[in-house]
Amino acid sequence: MSESKPKILILLGPTAVGKTAVSIPLARSLEAEIISADSRQVYVGLDIGTAKPTASERGGVVHHLLDVVDPRADFTVADFQRLAFETIEEILKRGKQVLIVGGTGLYIRALIDRPSFHDQPPNPRLRREILEEIADRGAQAVYDELVSIDPAAAKKIHPNNIPRMVRAIEVIRATGRPFSEGVERDRESTEESPYRWILIGLDTDRESLYERINHRVVSMIHSGWIDEVRGVLESGCCGDERPLTGLGYRDIISHIRGEQSLDTALELIGRDTRRFAKRQMTYFRRLKGIHWMDMSAGTNPQDMVESIRTLFSEII
Repeated sequence: MSESKPKILILLGPTAVGKTAVSIPLARSLEAEIISADSRQVYVGLDIGTAKPTASERGGVVHHLLDVVDPRADFTVADFQRLAFETIEEILKRGKQVLIVGGTGLYIRALIDRPSFHDQPPNPRLRREILEEIADRGAQAVYDELVSIDPAAAKKIHPNNIPRMVRAIEVIRATGRPFSEGVERDRESTEESPYRWILIGLDTDRESLYERINHRVVSMIHSGWIDEVRGVLESGCCGDERPLTGLGYRDIISHIRGEQSLDTALELIGRDTRRFAKRQMTYFRRLKGIHWMDMSAGTNPQDMVESIRTLFSEII
């Protein structure tokens, strides 16, 4: 019976909408532990640029799936799915409520729809061959090959994201299946979920969201984002690692290397973050059953917490 299933609350929304400001007091009020559903906050050392909540911001609320892997390591949607389900069970056994918070739509879908993933292990031999091809023919030529054999995967992989490109071609050659099939096209599980998923979406008008994004980017710089990236590079990363080719970090690295001014970097980061937020909302709109709540300017996070608590308690 559905009434016997644990209710799992998911708080989602685009970047900078205010998820952290709402989720932490909400977790306290529900006696919940938080599981992060953010594909960049899993990496150790990438704190400021991923808007990872600080120890002070967490305020004693237990957070899971932050700082899981080194930036040089592979971390897949399948990895997240496995760890998240394990963590959900651990939290429930402690008698606590589970609160999942994040903006990575694919991670959230991996929980509520439970698609199966081809968790293909790394193949060092194939990887070396592909890297040698890149050295001989150039990255663009190899990327063009990916476009021809798996256009759906190529559409989601930037040509400069060498590790992700290599991984995609590696999986294709090892399995004979499109890389995209293992992420976006796997069938949903036909088994009934053991949980009742309650999805709460935070949204706001575009002008307010873009203002928050611009403010966040500047605040990240003032908080030491550039020094953070320098430290990551000095720790042994070369800048081609998957998380470092993503939103924001590639432009900060370009600035550190003298390839563009800080003003240019900030302009590009702001522009790309706004585009990213738009893509997030497009993805979320495809998910069913989200209860949307308005986080327009002036919204008191505590009022939002009370609204969510009321909704959560009323759902049977």
